[in-house]
Amino acid sequence: MRPLLYLCLSLVPCLLLLEEARATRHGGILLRSQHMALLHWKATLVSPPLQMGSWQENTSPCNWTGIMCTAIHHGRRMPWMVTNISLPDAGIRGQLGELNFSALPFLTYIDLQNNSLHGALPASICSLSALSILDLTYNQLTGKNPYEIGNLQSLSYLGLSFNRLTGHIPVSLGNLTMLNVLVIHQTMVSGSIPEEVGRLVNLQILQLSNNTLSGFIPKTFGNLTQLSVLLLFGNRLSGPIPQELGKLVHLQGSIPPELGDLNMLNKLDLDRNEITGPIPSELGILLNLQSLDLSGNQISGSIPGGLGNIIKLVFLSLSENRITGSIPQEIGNLINLQYLILSQNKISGSIPKTFGKLQSIQGMLIFDNKLSGSLPQEFGELISVVVLELSINSLSGPLPANICSGGRLRYFNVHSNMFNGPSPSSLKTCTSLVRLLLQGNQLIGDISQHFGVYPQLIKMHLASNRLSGHISPNLGACTQLTVLHLSQNMINGSIPPILSKLSNLVELKLDSNNLSGEIPLEIYTLANLYSVNLSSNQLTGSIPTQIEKLSNLGNLDISGNSLNGLIPEELGACMNLRSLKINGNHFSGSLPGAIGNLVGLQTMLDVSNNNLSGVLPQQLGKLEILESLNLSHNQFSGSIPPSFASMVSLSTLDVSYNDLEGQVPTARLLQNASESWFLPNKDLCGNLSGLPPCYSTLVAGHHKRKTLGLLLPIVLVVGFSIAATTIVIIMLSHNRKPPETVTAEARDLFSVWNFDGRLAFDDIVRATEDFDDKYIIGTGGYGQVYKAQLQDGQLVAVKKLYHTEEELDDERSPPIIHRDITSNNILLDTTFKAFVSDFGTARILKPDSSNWSALAGTYGYIAPAMYCFGVVVLELVMGKHPRDLLDGTLSNGEQVILVKDILDQRLATPTTEENRLSLLIKLAFSCLESSPQARPSMREAYQMLIKRPSSSSCSMPFSALTLQQITKGIPGNIGVLGITWESTRCVVMVLHNSTLKPLFLPLLVARIAARIFHNLSFHCVTIMGPWATYFVPCTS
Repeated sequence: MRPLLYLCLSLVPCLLLLEEARATRHGGILLRSQHMALLHWKATLVSPPLQMGSWQENTSPCNWTGIMCTAIHHGRRMPWMVTNISLPDAGIRGQLGELNFSALPFLTYIDLQNNSLHGALPASICSLSALSILDLTYNQLTGKNPYEIGNLQSLSYLGLSFNRLTGHIPVSLGNLTMLNVLVIHQTMVSGSIPEEVGRLVNLQILQLSNNTLSGFIPKTFGNLTQLSVLLLFGNRLSGPIPQELGKLVHLQGSIPPELGDLNMLNKLDLDRNEITGPIPSELGILLNLQSLDLSGNQISGSIPGGLGNIIKLVFLSLSENRITGSIPQEIGNLINLQYLILSQNKISGSIPKTFGKLQSIQGMLIFDNKLSGSLPQEFGELISVVVLELSINSLSGPLPANICSGGRLRYFNVHSNMFNGPSPSSLKTCTSLVRLLLQGNQLIGDISQHFGVYPQLIKMHLASNRLSGHISPNLGACTQLTVLHLSQNMINGSIPPILSKLSNLVELKLDSNNLSGEIPLEIYTLANLYSVNLSSNQLTGSIPTQIEKLSNLGNLDISGNSLNGLIPEELGACMNLRSLKINGNHFSGSLPGAIGNLVGLQTMLDVSNNNLSGVLPQQLGKLEILESLNLSHNQFSGSIPPSFASMVSLSTLDVSYNDLEGQVPTARLLQNASESWFLPNKDLCGNLSGLPPCYSTLVAGHHKRKTLGLLLPIVLVVGFSIAATTIVIIMLSHNRKPPETVTAEARDLFSVWNFDGRLAFDDIVRATEDFDDKYIIGTGGYGQVYKAQLQDGQLVAVKKLYHTEEELDDERSPPIIHRDITSNNILLDTTFKAFVSDFGTARILKPDSSNWSALAGTYGYIAPAMYCFGVVVLELVMGKHPRDLLDGTLSNGEQVILVKDILDQRLATPTTEENRLSLLIKLAFSCLESSPQARPSMREAYQMLIKRPSSSSCSMPFSALTLQQITKGIPGNIGVLGITWESTRCVVMVLHNSTLKPLFLPLLVARIAARIFHNLSFHCVTIMGPWATYFVPCTS
């Protein structure tokens, strides 16, 4: 028996080893499938994190980082199974759906919070019937919560916060009766809260805040008797708070009166919902309450005084509601209160003196209410205060001198009140200040004496007070300053250069003070400056070129000073400018075209009320997003550039009080524009209310050939008019035929459309009874002036010249000398025939006598008439006055000038009319000879004009032709006379050559001339006819 016993005993270990091997083999197969599922998931991740470095093919998952295995009873065996996956903050980037959860049936714990998991929450995870903890917060999960989540009936913790989940909360959550914690915060979940949540009777923490949930709070929440934390803020919940919540004896947050029974409640947080009605007074018996936050609702009524009984209260926020009434004095009993936030309500009355007892207070925010009265001096005893914001009220009186007695005050904001007196003396040494906002009060005192050095100060607003003195150099030591506002005070002296030490400065506003001197150059080194306002001071000097260093500048306002000089081109380098105001200064010169580079200008460009001149730059048209442009009250000349039509965002344009002329560009903005935007000016026209129309068939887009076809006939007629001069005006004899019958219908004989030369003259003859002496109201040097009331009631003055000759010819005598031949005085009729006008300076030469008179004419044209003719011809060709060619440079040979370079650059280069153009230029320069004997006669000039040049008259290519070559061999000697009107007050007299075809020069024809001459000023209707004298009213 004993050998048999030994044999049996020896076999037992073998049998045990065999059973163990069998069990291990079976368990190993299960572990192998989990091993493969986890490695497959790792392979799908983007750059698997370092924590997964141990996840290798040849090692057991039970040895991997983040994986825990447990021996699971499986029949008589206990194989090892993966039960925990814990990889929070691991940097995992991939999809949870790639993990085969069916291979991991024994998982009880999943913590993957704060990773980068994306995609939907897979429904397969809901097969984990043993799962107890699921924490997926702070990921990027999207899509809806799967309905199958209700199958996780072992779940005690579910955290899905800070994801991008959408859809409704599944009603199947009501099946998770083992849940202790349910947190779905800061997602995009919407819809109502399912009543089924009330079945989660083991819940201790329920947080559904910062979503878009709507509807009522379910009454079934009253079943959650184990609840200690309920957070529903930041939703769109409405309606009353259910009374059933009064059953939640362990709750730390609710508001119905029944909450008075919750004597264990220590936190009540219902902020940012739509709760209505008053604050229940019963809250005053929640003596264990430490935090009460009802902000961001629609709570009305007054603050219950009973809240002063909750002496354990540390945090009280009732902001952003509709609370009225005064602050109860009992609030001063909250000796443990650290934060009191009552801002943005309608609280009135004064601040209780009992607030001086709030020795623990660190933050007090009562801004934006209707508080009045003085600030209790007891505020000086709040030695722990860090944040004190009382702005936007009606508080008055002096600020407590010891407001910073504790030396901890960082944020002091009392702006927009009525505080007076000096600033608190303790502020000077309050080096803890980070923000100091005192603007919009009535504080007085020397700014250099009441404020000190603040090494941590970021914002300093002292605007709109009554502070005086100089800007303190101490500010240069506040090196953290980003915002400095001292505007609307009585500060004087200069801007200290030491402000250049504020390298972090973004906003600098010193406007509306009494500052003088120049803007320090050092200011232009502050590269972070975005907004600068120095307006309404007495600053002098100019804008330096260093302004280009302010590359981040977005708003610049230096208006209302005495700055002068030129506007630098470098201003165009400030490409981030959104608003630019330099109006109300003494800037001169032209407006730089570089301003057009400021394509970001949007709000305002205002250069008005300066001494700027010259033409408006075409580049302004690039400011396509600009909303307001003010160029008024300057001396700009020329026309408004057509490029202005590209400024499609303009809502306001003001070019009034300048010397502009020509057509106003067509743009959407101008369809309903006010005439005050354009008037007064020299001669603007357009299809706008209040402006005369532009009757012109010419457009700026005509190419040079077509324009030359117009210019040559004009010049020919002008030359003929001058060559035929010696105006002899024959006064009508008294035996003239009786006046024609005029219709009884009243009409303006001098209007463009109604004019008839004979009717006009007959009306004058009738009104003066054939120039009877009883109508004489004065006598001039060359005739008498008559008073005449015309058929339509107009009262005019008529001057009758003493002259008897009929012919207009330079060989007839006595001649009339015009003395002012300029482009302004040459007008066109409807067939583009040119006529000389404006005899205001003309004189009749008396034969056989000496003729002397004062100097007369237009600067740039004054000389014998043929010289004037030469200037006018060059002006036609160049599109501007040829002043640069009249200084003798050409004759001295100092500079070689190509003909093509002097042509009007707005027109296309000529291709077929080069010879005609060369002839015109040659004739023009022949008339500009310094010696009158060297100039051509009028007859010679006329012959040159009508002579058709041969195609071979110029062997050199036009593009290479110089002015020196074209002006060789110019003939000379000429005398000249012309045709014009004479002006008396607002009446214009028109004379004419009786040998010419009778016609009139209405306003619409003058507009055509204005388009060609570019600088023609014309305000009066002009009439030409076969009679000795005609008059029309002046419109200017």
